[in-house]
Amino acid sequence: MINTILLAITLFIAPPKNVYDFKFKSIDGKEVKLSRFKGKKILIVNTASKCGFTKQYEDLEKLHKQYGNKLVLIGFPAGNFGGQELATNSEIKEFCSSKFNVTFLMAEKSSVKGDDINPLFKYLTTAENPDFKGDINWNFEKFLINEKGELVHRFRSKVTPLDEAIVKNL
Repeated sequence: MINTILLAITLFIAPPKNVYDFKFKSIDGKEVKLSRFKGKKILIVNTASKCGFTKQYEDLEKLHKQYGNKLVLIGFPAGNFGGQELATNSEIKEFCSSKFNVTFLMAEKSSVKGDDINPLFKYLTTAENPDFKGDINWNFEKFLINEKGELVHRFRSKVTPLDEAIVKNL
């Protein structure tokens, strides 16, 4: 009986095909459907305000300004690594705008690893891609999504936003 129910659930609930099946809340609390970005590339970055890589916000903003007509950049603040993110969305927003003049899209604070992982990051860390899959190791990992909503590249924290490995794929 239980196996029959599980089989029925599996058949009726399809796994996500791409990132367009996901939505999130912005740092201002508004729902954002990733499907609204069809036809553009998307760079998703897990961010933190008190990390050695936090200075990457500068290059993320430059990338956003330079490629914003064909690239959507989304920061996802997370405190999974040493609690290096500020406590509230309003504190994060204030920090990003006052210290780095961030104008690109920011999501609300969420988890990118562990039992409470954001479903988008569960998908991103398990999806097939040419680079690697598995848990995020640290803040400022980057996920490049193509115009069809497919994960095409993943970059570790040390790869800066303006690195040729990223820019050549935009």
